[in-house]
Amino acid sequence: MKALVVGADRLGNIPQVLTEYGISIMRHVSGRDPSAQRADRSVPAGAELLILFTDFLGHNVMRGYRDAARRQGLPVLACRRSTCSLRGAIESCSCCPHRRDCSRQEQ
Repeated sequence: MKALVVGADRLGNIPQVLTEYGISIMRHVSGRDPSAQRADRSVPAGAELLILFTDFLGHNVMRGYRDAARRQGLPVLACRRSTCSLRGAIESCSCCPHRRDCSRQEQ
């Protein structure tokens, strides 16, 4: 699964965590650079998931990417930029087919 990651200046250990779940980063947009705040907020072709790191992202940038993803029918995963928060969000999300140890049953 390919993801567009929006938020955070540096990803640190995030790519390794995503790889554990079968998710690769297609593109990373920091969202804090003034040019990114004015740029077109379209989701690139081929992206299957939008990940928003909410603690490093302005409301307008987040809203623009979220709306673009919803128009394309993509799932949106929003969490803080920490590996624990990311793991929890992935494991509670029904959009990721490679999630592990999820206590929530699919219906």
